[in-house]
Amino acid sequence: MPTDPLVLSPFSFPAPTGSNVDVLIVAGEHSGDEHAARMVSAALKRNPTLKVAAMGGANLKSTGAELICDMMPYAIVGIFEVLKHYNELKKLRDEIVKWILKYRPSAVCFVDYPGLNLRLAKKLAEHGVTTKSGGDIRLLYYISPQVWAWRAKRRFEMAGLIDTLGVIFPFEVKTFEDTELETTFVGHPFLAENYQFPTTYDADGDVLLLPGSRSGAIGRIAPVMFQAFGELLRDQNDARAKCIYASDTLKELLESILSQFGDLKERIELVPNSTVVKASSVLTSSGTMSLNCALSGIPGAVVYRVHPLTYLFGKMVLKIPYIGIANILLHKAFYPEFIQRAAKARVLADELLDCLKNASRIEQTSELSRKLRTILDKPASGGAGAWLDKNVSKERS
Repeated sequence: MPTDPLVLSPFSFPAPTGSNVDVLIVAGEHSGDEHAARMVSAALKRNPTLKVAAMGGANLKSTGAELICDMMPYAIVGIFEVLKHYNELKKLRDEIVKWILKYRPSAVCFVDYPGLNLRLAKKLAEHGVTTKSGGDIRLLYYISPQVWAWRAKRRFEMAGLIDTLGVIFPFEVKTFEDTELETTFVGHPFLAENYQFPTTYDADGDVLLLPGSRSGAIGRIAPVMFQAFGELLRDQNDARAKCIYASDTLKELLESILSQFGDLKERIELVPNSTVVKASSVLTSSGTMSLNCALSGIPGAVVYRVHPLTYLFGKMVLKIPYIGIANILLHKAFYPEFIQRAAKARVLADELLDCLKNASRIEQTSELSRKLRTILDKPASGGAGAWLDKNVSKERS
C-alpha cells in the first residue's frame, strides 16, 4: 500500500519567480485541478500577460502556472477522515496563509473544496488583507460549495468573505440572490468548447469502473466494484473492464487492491485519466466523473461508501434526495444509487448486466443525457476563463 501522504516531510513553499503574482489558484483535489486548469488556459489565451501561481496539481502546472505546492496528496473526503488528519491539514492551511501574506498576490481564486478554501478565506480576512476586510487582495471563488444541499447559511458567510463567485450550474445563481455576493453562471467545464470527454458510449466497449480520485474513497469503493465485475463474468464471460486512475499514487493503490482478486487482474485494465475510454456501462462514485459519464450517455449506477460515521452525519445534514449530480439536476435517478451496505457485488453485477442488455434503458440514458446538456448549456458570460480574466484584470487596473 502507498505511504499515507499526510505524514510526509514538513511543508516548504518556494517564493514565486519574477514579478508579482496576479492570481493564486487554490485547487485542493484532482477534479478541481482539472477544472481550474481549463479555466486558467482560457484566461491565458485571452490575456497572456497574467502571472498565475497555483496550489494545485499537474494539470494546473501544465498550463504554465507556477506550481507552488502539489495539493493532490492532501485531497481527502469525510468529516471523520478530515478529523483523523486534522493537524496535518491545519499545518497546510497555515502555510498557505503565510505564503499569501508574504508574497501578496493581487487576487486569490479558490476552486471548489470548501473545507479548506472557506477556512483560508476566513483566515485571510482575520489578517485584514482581503478587500472585504479592508485590504487589497481580491478573493474569487470558482465552483461553489453545494450550499443548496447542506449548510445553506454558508452563503451568507461567503458573501462576507468573497468578492465574486463563478458557478457551474444555472440554478446556483438564484441560490445566492438573497446575499450581496456577485454570482455569475460561467458554464459547466464539461461543455466548454475545448473540452474532450474522457469517456464515450460504445455498445461494444468495456465496462468502466470509476471508484474516485481520493485514496480513502478508492479504498472503500474499488473492492466492491472489482467484486461486482467478477460476478458479471459469470453471466458475461467475455467482458472486460477499464478502471481510470488520476495519479501514479492512486494507480499503486488500485494495483494493490486488484492484486487481491487473483486472475481478475487480467480482465481489469488500469488506465490513466488522459485515456479516452469507450464504455458500454459504468459503475461510478458520486463525484465529477459520474456527471461526465451521464453527459456521455453511458448507462450505469452510482456506488458510494464512506466511513459509517461520515455517512450517518451526512444523512442528518443533507437536504437532497440524491448524491449523484446528474440525478440532482434531473430530479430523478438517472443513475440508480447504491450507498453503503446497499452496494453489494451481486446487485451491482445485475445492474451492469441490465445496462448491457436492456435496450430501453440504453435509449432512456441517451435521452436523459441530451436533457442534461440542455440544462448545462453555455452561458452568455463567455465562460470561466473570461470570468477569471475580467476579475483579475479588474484588480490590476
